Amino acid sequence: MYKLKKALYGLKQAPRASYERLTEFLINQGYRKGGTDKTLFVKEEKGRLIIAHIYVDDIVFGGMSNQMVQHFVHQMQSEFEMSLVGELTYFLGLQVKQMEDTIFIS
Repeated sequence: MYKLKKALYGLKQAPRASYERLTEFLINQGYRKGGTDKTLFVKEEKGRLIIAHIYVDDIVFGGMSNQMVQHFVHQMQSEFEMSLVGELTYFLGLQVKQMEDTIFIS
């Protein structure tokens, strides 16, 4: 356990090691890796999509149903330590707002 933790958090390779671990987990859960953007993962169930995007040590995700999103959160919390799960308000310096069924990025 110590070697794994050190590889993930104490070395220069930490982002790569955590990305590879997360990628393996998502692919095993039925997600497809994006063709152009290798940090984007998509899963389709019964005509509905859930999308997860990895940015360094953050994950931005959303789905077409609340049930899919809650299932994703449960899967991630059971596999990884997650410090914060909440509604996205800022990402990469951009403000994100949801109004009815539309998301605006400003």
